[in-house]
Amino acid sequence: MEITFAGKRALVTGAGKGIGRATALALARCGAEVMAVTRTQADLDSLLLECPSVRPVCVDLGDWGATEEALREAGRHVDLLVNNAACAMLQPFLEVTPDQFDTSFNINVKAALHVSQIVARGMKDRGTGGSIVNISSQASQCALRDHTVYCATKGALDMLTKVMALELGPYQIRVNSVNPTVVMTEMGKLGWSDPNKASTMTSRIPLGRFAENQRTQLFIRR
Repeated sequence: MEITFAGKRALVTGAGKGIGRATALALARCGAEVMAVTRTQADLDSLLLECPSVRPVCVDLGDWGATEEALREAGRHVDLLVNNAACAMLQPFLEVTPDQFDTSFNINVKAALHVSQIVARGMKDRGTGGSIVNISSQASQCALRDHTVYCATKGALDMLTKVMALELGPYQIRVNSVNPTVVMTEMGKLGWSDPNKASTMTSRIPLGRFAENQRTQLFIRR
């Protein structure tokens, strides 16, 4: 079956690495006009070498004002938004600090809300509807050691998704979350490179291994 996004405008956050990069490339291959958002210019430069048609936007989504300035106009002409940007700051429950908590919620939840507001307002004003996909995680459903704040942010993102779907549905805007398990991206390797720790997860996966994020394929697992 041929999948095409020809004539559609897509915005992908966290597009410099891992799942976000694979998503941006896959959408471009399927004909979408892709706006790739990340805070690291070097990642955008390498992405452009791989896919010159991508429109790069370098901004720290943790900065509300800078995000508004960078996405205000172009973001309101988007048909598909993929909120992928996330950070994982792992620590035991008793060692969680205010800064770690605030940074994680700022990127994993608040930024998704803000970018979605920008895009959804445009969809509503144009009357065209659209789709918003929030990349969540099985960490929203399962307690993981040393993932106190990460699990909490993904649980919050799931509930944000439900409320967005409820309120935006009347405008023909679909909102869904994708809740994959571990993908061995750079972020995934931070938490799951230790074979002993990884075995607690892989033992419950029928294939007995984590997904690999490869340049040639798009794996929606995290």
